[in-house]
Amino acid sequence: MLVLRSSPASPFGRKVKMAALELGLLDKIEIVAADTTDPNEVLREQNPLGKIPTLVLEDGMTLFDSRVIVDYLDHLAGGGKIIPAGEARFAQLRLQALADGIADAALLKVYEGRFRAETERSANWVAHQDGKVARGLAALEAAPPAFPDRPRIGEIALACALGYLDLRFAGAWRAEHPRLVAWLDDFAARVPAFEKTRFTG
Repeated sequence: MLVLRSSPASPFGRKVKMAALELGLLDKIEIVAADTTDPNEVLREQNPLGKIPTLVLEDGMTLFDSRVIVDYLDHLAGGGKIIPAGEARFAQLRLQALADGIADAALLKVYEGRFRAETERSANWVAHQDGKVARGLAALEAAPPAFPDRPRIGEIALACALGYLDLRFAGAWRAEHPRLVAWLDDFAARVPAFEKTRFTG
């Protein structure tokens, strides 16, 4: 069995789980929760960065971050399933990078509130992250990505990023992005893996 070290609320862990479901590989993966703040957590031996998600292979080798893991899973499934070949590959990798950037900025905002005392928090830092999220969402609202019957890694990453904004920021993004709301509703209706991997925590 492969072992996925993650947490229930991680948008990047969710991306890996959704990819595994779409590829028919989730039953070959044991999901083991990880506490990235625990200095005694074995995760820090599995991944020197102490970050999730981390995938432990059967021979003990580990893969990280989520982009490397989903590339590996696509390879296991025969290749070209959720990461297409040719020119379409780069459009999907670009969309994944944009979606991951939105999720990463949102995570940094959460961490600012979680790990710093209120008197130590930086309004400028939060505004800097807000800007990344706002610009990313604006670009996607102007041109929501189309996807075929089976989602690819870019669409999976975007759905996870929007789902994380719903979880941590009460869906505040929705009011100004009706086309993205419609896109996510369509994605959720067409891709059962979205509901099956819904965030908790």
